[in-house]
Amino acid sequence: MSSLLREEMQRVLFRPAKQRLMEFIEIEEPEIGRHFLCVSIANRKRLVQLSIVRCQMAQTSFKSGSKSQTKRSSIHQCYRRTEIWSLKDLTLIDGRDPDVDDPYFLLHFDKVRTVRAVSCSAKYAFVRALVALIEQHGQMSINLDNFDLAYIKPTSFYSNRGDCMVLSHICFIAFNLVCLSMCPVPLEA
Repeated sequence: MSSLLREEMQRVLFRPAKQRLMEFIEIEEPEIGRHFLCVSIANRKRLVQLSIVRCQMAQTSFKSGSKSQTKRSSIHQCYRRTEIWSLKDLTLIDGRDPDVDDPYFLLHFDKVRTVRAVSCSAKYAFVRALVALIEQHGQMSINLDNFDLAYIKPTSFYSNRGDCMVLSHICFIAFNLVCLSMCPVPLEA
């Protein structure tokens, strides 16, 4: 589902602006509709932008005589950027509390923008992708506060390959422990 959303937003919203959508997460906002926090990069200038994208399908129904009709908006009218920031204006990402499973985080620009991801794992996935993008393009470093850095900045060979590799490594260790616990222990007479 997320790959279809990525392709659709790329085709409808970012490609016409000559940008490439690098990462996005779904966020919760008070307005009606689905909302996404997106990171995009301009193809020519290598300018990285963060934006809030709102998707709202207008479905108004009205009666004409005895028939009911539904008016739908086109897909091009569905996606709209409501807020846009440059990555160079981002001074700090505050995770609020690293010891609590909290989907909220704060983006510090000229003003502080509170963001609520749909889950805590989505919040960490987004920040991981943002840090990797900054390292890849050699831009300034980003200040992170109140995050569990073991989940963001990899410190070992296994965690450098993402969540699947970390999970595989944990399963491998657990399997070895189970096998060792089932081995017979020689009894000394």
